[in-house]
Amino acid sequence: MIRRFRCCGHAPGALSPEDQAVVDQFRAMLTALRNPEPGAPGSARDIAVRVGPFIERAHTPPDDHGPDMIAVALVHPGTPQASAYLHGRQLGYTERGWLRCQTSAILGFWQPGYAMLTHAAAGLPLPEDVGMELAHYVLYI
Repeated sequence: MIRRFRCCGHAPGALSPEDQAVVDQFRAMLTALRNPEPGAPGSARDIAVRVGPFIERAHTPPDDHGPDMIAVALVHPGTPQASAYLHGRQLGYTERGWLRCQTSAILGFWQPGYAMLTHAAAGLPLPEDVGMELAHYVLYI
């Protein structure tokens, strides 16, 4: 016997707006993973970097990149929102400074679909050891 369940009083097969938003976010994440945009060193766009089993958003300086290593600064996935900055500070994003990242850990340009794969989305602080050493990089303006 086949039973059909109704969710929240909606017609079978119909999703609530909240459920549809979650489905859309999940589809965006799958699309981002399947079709990463290759990153270009020196670009003004943020990149996606693998940190353990998570993916994090990172800024890159315009002039510090090489074939094997690049300087990055990890940022909260919700940046530039003020609340995201404060939450990112609590999770350890702003205290890292510039780090040396292997180019093999770069997935490509940051896409909003990656946001649900970050430490912040899981409610976890960045680990003490993110697998990157300090870059000792200074940005002159």
